[in-house]
Amino acid sequence: MNAVRGSVRGAVAVALTVALAAGVLLARAQEAPAAASRLIARPVSVSAQRRLSMDQAVRLAQRRYRARVVRAETQTRGGRTIYVLRMLDNAGRVFAVRVDAASGAIL
Repeated sequence: MNAVRGSVRGAVAVALTVALAAGVLLARAQEAPAAASRLIARPVSVSAQRRLSMDQAVRLAQRRYRARVVRAETQTRGGRTIYVLRMLDNAGRVFAVRVDAASGAIL
């Protein structure tokens, strides 16, 4: 009888530990979107942001326009770094996309 009580107590202890861990994970998962929405809503100065690399700009443009970058160059305009990307879509059209390196905005 004591062996049964010991195994029941052990099972209860394990169940409580699992439930507690699940509750902690759930609480963190619910906090993450709230923190992300605060970050999105709050404006950040351009100087505080990291500069977008050429590779990141290429991936951004290729995803947005569903086209392939065939040429990329860097230009400076008014003290700002701009990536000029020549793109080719599936229909064979070639077009240019300009990406601001500081903000990631497509101009």
